[in-house]
Order: sequence, then C-alpha cells, then structure tokens
Amino acid sequence: QVQLVESGGGLVQAGGSLRLSCAASGSIFSINVMGWYRQAPGKQRELVARISSGGRTIYADSVKGRFIISRDNAKITVYLQMNSLKPEDTAVYYCIMSGQYDYWGQGTQVTVSS
Repeated sequence: QVQLVESGGGLVQAGGSLRLSCAASGSIFSINVMGWYRQAPGKQRELVARISSGGRTIYADSVKGRFIISRDNAKITVYLQMNSLKPEDTAVYYCIMSGQYDYWGQGTQVTVSS
C-alpha cells in the first residue's frame, strides 16, 4: 500500500518561510510527475507547482518567484520551499505523485497571519 506523508506545515507570519516535504512509502514505481496543490476554504483545489522526472517545473502565477519545488528521486520525496508568504497562501497543501496511478498526500495546513 502506497502512502504519501507530508510534513512542514504550520503557522507563520506574512513574509516568513516554510518548507513542505512529502515522502512516499510502499510499492511505488515509475513516478513521473510530483507536485503540490492547495485548497483554501470555499475554493477549488488548485495547482501550486509541479516537477517532472527530468526536472522541468511549472508554477502557478501567484507563487512564481516565491516558491521553489524540488525532488529527491532516491528518497521518493518532493519538497516545496515557500518564501515571502502571504495571507492568501493560507490553505491545505496536498502533494501528488503521478505515474501509472495518482497518489495523494493527506494534506498539511499552512496558515499565514497578517
């Protein structure tokens, strides 16, 4: 059984930084894309960033220049470094790993106070 375990969320003041991690365990093979989505209260889940197996990255316009996604294939882990956080970044953040199937993390709360 595959599990994605997220960590690193929490409460931070505007302008601060957080680093999210998402590690996979279990029988997981041929992961191509890893990414992060977020969902704020009353809003739809949206893509934050994604990274391919070749290292190509895509970012939402709202986080470009502030967030950095990276991955460690040996550890089957994806990271999201979040800098210059804003109150509008407040959401539950979910990691995803996609290969033959899509695997989702349980979500981690990020709260940015003004």
